[in-house]
Amino acid sequence: MYQMVKARLRAVVRRVRAVRKDAGMVTSEYAMGIVAAVAFAVVLYKVVTSGPVAAALSKIVKQALDGRM
Repeated sequence: MYQMVKARLRAVVRRVRAVRKDAGMVTSEYAMGIVAAVAFAVVLYKVVTSGPVAAALSKIVKQALDGRM
């Protein structure tokens, strides 16, 4: 019984170690992730600073600041 438990535990430990070895991104994946994040930020910035969206956000902020307590 003890030998079976020990063998199962070794198998689990081997699997965990194998997963850990390939857990992170390599440099090229990291760079592509940064490029994608920057591209998304640029698109989001353009949308938020466009005329209608900026006016709507400004209206929301003004209403929030004019609220009575």
